[in-house]
Amino acid sequence: MPSPHAFLASRRRVLHISATVIASAVLVACGGGDGSITLKPDRKPFPLVEATVSGFHAAMRNGDVSCRDVVQGYLDRIAAYDADATAAFPNSPGLHSVITVNSAALARADELDRSFFATGTMVGPMHCVTVLAKDNYDTFDMKTTAGSLALQNNQPPDDAYTVQKIRAAGGIIIGKANMDEFAFGFTGSSSVGGKTKNAYVPTNSAGGSSSGTGTSIAASLAMVGLGTDTGGSVRVPAAVEGLYGLRPTLRLVSQDGIVPLAHGQDTGGPLCRSLPDCALTMDAMVGFDTSKYSGQRTAKAWDAPLVASAAAYDAQTSRPASYTTTLSADGLKGARIGVVRGMFPTATAANQLFIDTLNAALDKMRAAGATVEDVDIANRTTILTGYASLSSYEFRDDLTAYLGSWASSGDGHLRTTEEVAAALITLEPTRVANFNTYVTLGTNKEANPIYQNNLKPRDEYVIPRVQAALDNKDFTTGTSKGAAYDVLVYPVLQGFNSTSVNSGSNNRLSPFTGFPALAFPAGFVKATNASPSVEPVTLEMIGRAFAEPTLFKLGYGWQSVTTARVPSPLAPELAK
Repeated sequence: MPSPHAFLASRRRVLHISATVIASAVLVACGGGDGSITLKPDRKPFPLVEATVSGFHAAMRNGDVSCRDVVQGYLDRIAAYDADATAAFPNSPGLHSVITVNSAALARADELDRSFFATGTMVGPMHCVTVLAKDNYDTFDMKTTAGSLALQNNQPPDDAYTVQKIRAAGGIIIGKANMDEFAFGFTGSSSVGGKTKNAYVPTNSAGGSSSGTGTSIAASLAMVGLGTDTGGSVRVPAAVEGLYGLRPTLRLVSQDGIVPLAHGQDTGGPLCRSLPDCALTMDAMVGFDTSKYSGQRTAKAWDAPLVASAAAYDAQTSRPASYTTTLSADGLKGARIGVVRGMFPTATAANQLFIDTLNAALDKMRAAGATVEDVDIANRTTILTGYASLSSYEFRDDLTAYLGSWASSGDGHLRTTEEVAAALITLEPTRVANFNTYVTLGTNKEANPIYQNNLKPRDEYVIPRVQAALDNKDFTTGTSKGAAYDVLVYPVLQGFNSTSVNSGSNNRLSPFTGFPALAFPAGFVKATNASPSVEPVTLEMIGRAFAEPTLFKLGYGWQSVTTARVPSPLAPELAK
């Protein structure tokens, strides 16, 4: 039996088209503009803390800020808050959320300014939107290390499909975010970037594996961030940083050009302070990828054929022209929400406030016009604890295929997972044992009954049971118990954050089904009277396959009736 998710070393590499050429093409397509805009010479500094794309673009159109102003401002914030304290920045919290910054970011900002202020036209919907990409996204102009010293020479010749599209929409990748090394877990630590600190309580966990993305966006070191999620790695950082974090439907976002963990579960997704910014970012991330290794299959099954064309992709995903059109301030009105109470933690003195915060959010949803009812998922415990992630088994072959997908003559990067393991003995001796576990489990995985049970048998068990809960039907008899639900809701975590994130197993529901899930802040409270800061409490909603429009609608309905987000206390506005 061939490896289900290993992809060949000859995977398609898109030749890099310069950002200038892309910008010019978009300008031609847009046709002129409304005339030049004058940048005010006496403009005040644009506030970057909690800045949104819409607010920034409105200020640009008014001549109150330039692209260079904003890019330089975020680079200044990274310098001031991300590295350990120095004489120049004695009050830095040392967040360690950014691995590297893009040396070409300011030059790109100047290009965008020249075109915009001359024509009054933005090159695309993400014009000068600053993006921090997790350091497992390929970038032609920055190394992609996945947090490991063993990949420190890893210089891909082109962008990941999603990165390429974001740049084409006008976005600027200003740097690469720290991560849990190779995306293995939730500790948020890498040999290249160190351990990422939490943006609210620095001694608390920043989650993982997209820890750097979560902390950097919570600390307003960029406008939006890109993470990846195999088993919870977008939603857990979103939960501990009070962000909106979307794990899209498996197969919606191309996996091409992202350092793999398990292609049977991997997907990229945005982390944002504001849901409209996530919708805008998703617009740029989605689309049909001609690569044979996009992961955009006709069904969730690993052996399903790839969709054959852009038309087939559009028909399958039913994606709107823009996810921003699905945002509705009264999105909760008339919504039907099933609350999976069995996925809430047992009440104790330590977590009662955590549970109270979740329930208060549900009450607010009812007040906004939603029907909120308790529901359960048949055989829920078996679903969440009886199956395993594919990552332990697929990583070995998938990483080798990724490393072999471009020549190493230019950058001298390692070519196989075994070569990485050998290099770690010298470079990262404390990480060798854990890495070798993945090598061992990924060797001859086709003969491993656990792996085989987590392919089709897992899908056949899990998906219909979750679908029945969404449809509000008795799973055994198929009998309707009432009107169907738009989403199911449950907490991301099992209690307040601490030095080790209390992730539980709720995060498995989305990757096991392939359904999309959105983490969103329910509230910010102090875990104890002695806590140095408030910290986020977060809910997750899951919908049917390709129900991202529903998640955006309900999520924005929530954002419109709550004041849940609180800025990070560690990274205030810089004095000018």
